[in-house]
Amino acid sequence: MTRSATPATPATPALSGLNHASDAEADALLTEVCASSTWARLVRGARPWADAEALRAANHAAMSQLTPADLDEAMAGHARIGTPKDGDATSQREQAGVHGADRALLDELRSANASYEEKFGHVFLICATGRTARSMLAALRERHPNDPDTEREVVRSELGKINDIRLDRLLSTP
Repeated sequence: MTRSATPATPATPALSGLNHASDAEADALLTEVCASSTWARLVRGARPWADAEALRAANHAAMSQLTPADLDEAMAGHARIGTPKDGDATSQREQAGVHGADRALLDELRSANASYEEKFGHVFLICATGRTARSMLAALRERHPNDPDTEREVVRSELGKINDIRLDRLLSTP
């Protein structure tokens, strides 16, 4: 029995618009997804994307090419876990799991964040979507013993996941 190929997801109007946007317009939209200008340039350079899967593939290809400085630039665009930015709908949505957490847990998260930032020199980055404050604290504590090179690769992976979610959201906007 011959297996047929799965048909590609058709391009959405948002994807078509992004494919046809000027470089400056595309960069502006893409840096809302990821603050790394290198990432935005690499993803934009993979246009046109046939479908959402191709755009996600461009994300992952670009993520693999980011230098430590590029990753630092990307992380600078993220709120500290446990303290979503006021007025920033993206960080509020992504960190919804901290809403309603008790004060003691939030204090533990703040303390663990400070220790992590002192060790690694950057915010603790995790794909927080769907995670509770307690699970983020557990992940932070689990990752704290990592050496800087190992942690940098974990950050790269987490950032790729965040970018996928944000790209999907971008494509779902008319």
